[in-house]
Amino acid sequence: MRFLLLDTDYPAYLDRLYAEHPALDKKPFDEQLRVHTEAHFGVTGFCASNLRALGHEAYDLHVNDEIMQKQWAREHGLKVGSDWRWEFRLRRGIAPWVSRTQVRRWFHDILAAQIRHYKPDVILNLAMDGISSSFLQGMKPHTRLLVGQIAAPLPEGENWGVYDLVISSLPNFVEYFRRIGVRSEFNRLAFEPTVLRALSTQRKNILVSFVGSFTSSHSKRDQLLEHLCSNLPINIWGNGIERLPHDSPIRSRYLGPAWGIGMFRVLAASQIVVNYHIDIAQSYANNLRLFEATGSGALLITDWKDNLHEMFELGKEVVAYRTSDECVELIQYYLEHDDEREAIAASGQRRTLQSHTYLERMRDLTAIVSKYL
Repeated sequence: MRFLLLDTDYPAYLDRLYAEHPALDKKPFDEQLRVHTEAHFGVTGFCASNLRALGHEAYDLHVNDEIMQKQWAREHGLKVGSDWRWEFRLRRGIAPWVSRTQVRRWFHDILAAQIRHYKPDVILNLAMDGISSSFLQGMKPHTRLLVGQIAAPLPEGENWGVYDLVISSLPNFVEYFRRIGVRSEFNRLAFEPTVLRALSTQRKNILVSFVGSFTSSHSKRDQLLEHLCSNLPINIWGNGIERLPHDSPIRSRYLGPAWGIGMFRVLAASQIVVNYHIDIAQSYANNLRLFEATGSGALLITDWKDNLHEMFELGKEVVAYRTSDECVELIQYYLEHDDEREAIAASGQRRTLQSHTYLERMRDLTAIVSKYL
C-alpha cells in the first residue's frame, strides 16, 4: 500500500527548528524533511518509517511548515497564488471598505498538488483539527481511503462523515464516531526504539519531571502540579505557561519547552516522570507520555485509569495514583527506595519495547485499513 501521512507542528516549534538550523530554509525539501525526522518531534516520521519497514510506501508531510512546503512547490514547478487578497466589508458596519487580507492560499494549493502527485492508496490525516473536512472532501477522488486519527478535543463545525475511517487511541472516541455513523477503529499510541540511539547514556540527574502542555483542556492538571511543586523537587517543561497565574508555584519550577529529542533527553534523565491525562480521556489511559516515559527508562507515575492494566502491570511496570496526596506519597516513597524504583522502571521499559512500539502499531494499522480498502 501507498500511504500519505499529514500532520501539523506547533508554530513555536517550527520557529525554533529553523533558528537552530540557520541555513535549513535554503535546503532541498528532502533535506528539510530529514532534519525534521531526526529531531524526533511528533509521530508522523515514526509512523512513516515503520510503514516502510513493513514493506509499504509511505510519505509524510508537515503541512503547516510554510518554508518546507513552498520548497516542495518550487521543486515540482508549482506556482502558488498570492497570500494576499482584496476583501470588501463595511467599516464599523456602515462605510464600504476594501482591505487587503492575508490568507494561507499556499496551504491548500500545495497540499492538493502533493496529494495528486503521490497518488496514495491511503491518506492518514493526523491533524483532523488542522486540515478541514471541506478541503479533504475535494481530495477524495485522489485516494482510495481517507483515514483520520485523533485523540484530542474535536473542533466544531467539521463534517466527520467525509472520512472513510477514523482511528483513535481513546475507546470513548471510537464509540462516539460509531454512534454518529462514522466507521472507527481502536489503535493505541506508541514509542519509537530508535530514539534510544540518539540519547546515548543519560545520567539520572533529574529527580522528578513533568513535560506537557498547559491548556484549558487539562482542567485539573494545574492543580495537581501546583500541589507537587509545593511538596516535591519536581522540574517542569512544557508550553502554554503564559496562561497560568503569576503566583502559580509551577512558574518557579518551569524550565521552558522541551520538544523532540530534547524532551526525550529530559525523560531519560529523570528518575520519575509524572503523567496526567487530558480531560477528554475520561476514564481511559491512552496518551503518548505512557510510552515515551517508560520507553526512555524512567519510572512512570501516572493517573489511575480503568484500562491502564491492559497496557502495563500496575506496581511492577508503572505506578498509578488516584489523588494528588497519593501522588506525592508515591513519589516520596520511590525517591527513597532506589532498588524498587529502578526495577519498576526497567520492567516498564522492557514492556514498552516489547509491546508498545510503532512497528507493532503500524502492523495493526495496516491490518485495520486493509479491511476497508
